[in-house]
Amino acid sequence: MKTSDFDYHLPPAFIAQTPIEPRDSSRLLILKRDTGTLEHSIFRDIGEYLHPGDLLVVNQTRVIPARIFARKPTGGRVELLLLRREDLLTWEALVGGKGMSVGKQLVVESDDSRRRELPQSPKSGDFGLRAEIVDVLEGSRRRVRFNEPIEPYFPKVGNVPLPPYIHEKLADPERYQTVYARDPGSAAAPTAGLHFTPRLLDELQSQGVGLAYVTLHVGLDTFAPVTEDDPAEHQIHTEWCDLSQETADAINRTRQAGGRVIAVGTTSVRTLESAAKTTKDERRATNDIRSPVLRPSSFVAQFTGPTSCYILPGYEFKLVDAMITNFHLPRSTLLMLVSAFAGREAILEAYEVAKREKYRFYSFGDAMLIL
Repeated sequence: MKTSDFDYHLPPAFIAQTPIEPRDSSRLLILKRDTGTLEHSIFRDIGEYLHPGDLLVVNQTRVIPARIFARKPTGGRVELLLLRREDLLTWEALVGGKGMSVGKQLVVESDDSRRRELPQSPKSGDFGLRAEIVDVLEGSRRRVRFNEPIEPYFPKVGNVPLPPYIHEKLADPERYQTVYARDPGSAAAPTAGLHFTPRLLDELQSQGVGLAYVTLHVGLDTFAPVTEDDPAEHQIHTEWCDLSQETADAINRTRQAGGRVIAVGTTSVRTLESAAKTTKDERRATNDIRSPVLRPSSFVAQFTGPTSCYILPGYEFKLVDAMITNFHLPRSTLLMLVSAFAGREAILEAYEVAKREKYRFYSFGDAMLIL
């Protein structure tokens, strides 16, 4: 297996620059794994492919306005993309700018229209938010410490960090959030969920489809291309995720009743499979069938913590029976994940069909349902 096995050509014209309205009017390509057949539909009609007793598992993470700008003492402008909060004041961030060494002091910037709305610092004459580079990490990653919590300033200084292949300005930042986004912490949206509307979710639940929530705070590495010739040598960074006991109970009931667990997006897939692996490992380690959490009839237990789950072809899925996903970048870990689920040849052929049928690709693009 080589990274080049997951390459394909995509002309820029196929990359969706703006979200379609309404959300559920995007197109839906259905891939049936047992036959390899493809069908074309509209996302709002996805209920035709779901059954009473199935369970949709969605990622309720919320994208934070994590792209901010600052100035060096010399006046040079610096861009910070906050990836993960480590404590009240400290974040891991991507920092764009020269000379970003340990000890470098930065003044967080706002534009003139915002400046008068921000709390003023009598000492500095501006709104007083400072940052310091406290550690140099890999590449452009830095550990950055602010002089006070930055979250209250997000509405004034933060910008939604759209992917670099989107060049159009987003009129409504909420269109880069799912309608069920609740838990702030992501640097990017779980885009497979962008197609759902409240009405569609209500309709699916009224036909007997269950809905359960997980959280995985999405980092940018999930979308980065794999540069190693051998994808197995690629190091995927960790992301924080949570699968509650309530969701674990819903999954276990669904599997026991013969329903399907349908992951909405690769982030939900990774959370589900991380929890399933942890449950299996704990059961093996304890060998205690008396534990209510690890009872033999359960498929998964509650799980909270970091995950570096990296799914390549050959992986044996433990919980996921079907998935909803968008069309992914070449050579990405996400394309490898869906290839592990449906087969590399089947996925690449589906992508070629999607191009011939003028589907829209990537974050604001159309969707796939893999059964």
